[in-house]
Amino acid sequence: MTTGPVVIVGAGHAGYQLAASLRQHGFSEAIALVNDEGHLPYQRPPLSKAYLKGAGGPDSLMFRPEKFYADQKIDLISDRAVSIDRAARKVALASGASLDYGHLVLATGARNRLLDIPNANLDSVRYLRTLDESQSLRDYIAAGQRVVVIGAGFIGLEFAATAQAKGLEVDVVELAPRVMARAVTAEISEHFQSRHTAAGIRIHLGVQVTSIESDGSKVTGVSLSDGRHIKADLIVVGVGVLPNVELAAEAGLKVAAGIIVDEHLLTEDPNISAMGDCALYASRRFGGSLRLESVQNATDHARCIAARLTGDAKPYDGLPWFWSDQGPDKLQMVGLTTGYDQVVVRGDRAQGAFSVFCYKERQLVGIESVNRAGDHMFGRRLLAAHGSITPEQAADARFDLKGALTSNVA
Repeated sequence: MTTGPVVIVGAGHAGYQLAASLRQHGFSEAIALVNDEGHLPYQRPPLSKAYLKGAGGPDSLMFRPEKFYADQKIDLISDRAVSIDRAARKVALASGASLDYGHLVLATGARNRLLDIPNANLDSVRYLRTLDESQSLRDYIAAGQRVVVIGAGFIGLEFAATAQAKGLEVDVVELAPRVMARAVTAEISEHFQSRHTAAGIRIHLGVQVTSIESDGSKVTGVSLSDGRHIKADLIVVGVGVLPNVELAAEAGLKVAAGIIVDEHLLTEDPNISAMGDCALYASRRFGGSLRLESVQNATDHARCIAARLTGDAKPYDGLPWFWSDQGPDKLQMVGLTTGYDQVVVRGDRAQGAFSVFCYKERQLVGIESVNRAGDHMFGRRLLAAHGSITPEQAADARFDLKGALTSNVA
């Protein structure tokens, strides 16, 4: 159990959840939540979907109103952490102020990976990760515009579907041979590519944007590595993110593809933890180290740290799950499918409602579901309990998944 104030750097999903969970666990000492965005802590998933479509104002995204933080005695500080003095247990802020901590938690998140090609700094080259970026795009886009989306990952395709629904002409450019190639099976890629193509989105695979063309002030198009040109009024970039590890590294903490923490989410400094998108954590469940970018990972990390700081220390053992809404389709994923060697499709691919059960040496390691929420929830319960069903059972439409839960989940 920690004593002294807790300082949380970063007010995204992880930072907000930790502050709230500490109070729920009865933590009575001071909590400071350092927020470097000009908004109350907010939800990110709607930024590329519902919010971008025009649903609601910024207040609709906020986790809680300002009164919540006052009532819970959570000091919400609009500032940016610039350095950590580990010996003195102080965090220096950009304003010149400093915060003393008994325990420091780094929830610094990640930032957009930027394009490094000619004209990438023009105003009509946009990114989509923060509320300000989403609001700016929401105000900017209009029916009839031509947009080139660079990157066919989740954010790129979510934006593409939203833009197409709003009447924009959409081209998606992706270097990989299929959409969402790093995240999903070929079966899921094929489904979403065909759905987006049928909706009128043009997808260009195996090529990259080599330059952005302009008239001197605004975008006019892009050049591709195969010599083609695509006209455009707007470029939206979704080529991944970089974890924000600099604050930790400058304080002498170990970093790699994230801030290195153990299975309790502690750095080598016993007074500093890290969580969420910035944390490279030792995974008891999967072995090795993982850095995951998801709401589930951020909020479950926060709950784990809150429990530890209030006297109930347990290794982090969260089961990863993710989702992506693209047009009318909901993709839900549970587990980690890296290294799978067999897939079984359950459901009706033609009707756009199916799941891909992924196996490694006949052990179920993950399920990817399109418009099959029941399969997803089954997977979350089964895999959380380290259970499995055979590939033959998954392939049999008559096999009772609920019954399998009874025998696998105590």
